Amino acid sequence: MRVKTSVSLSRELLAALSRLSDPGSRSSFIEEATWQYIRHQQKAIRDQHELQLINEHEDELNREALDTLNYQAGE
Repeated sequence: MRVKTSVSLSRELLAALSRLSDPGSRSSFIEEATWQYIRHQQKAIRDQHELQLINEHEDELNREALDTLNYQAGE
């Protein structure tokens, strides 16, 4: 469900939106761009969390990787 809202934008941004979107579709354009940005931010947060987990367990992960490599090499 759509909700009517009011947002203040600079003249420059409004002009760019008008150039890039079809007439009468600025709201849809802004909504899609906002969703894309939100998905990008969520992915960045998820990636940062995963990197933190990897770093917290790096010693164990490295030991497991070396064990696997040694096994594959037949040592």
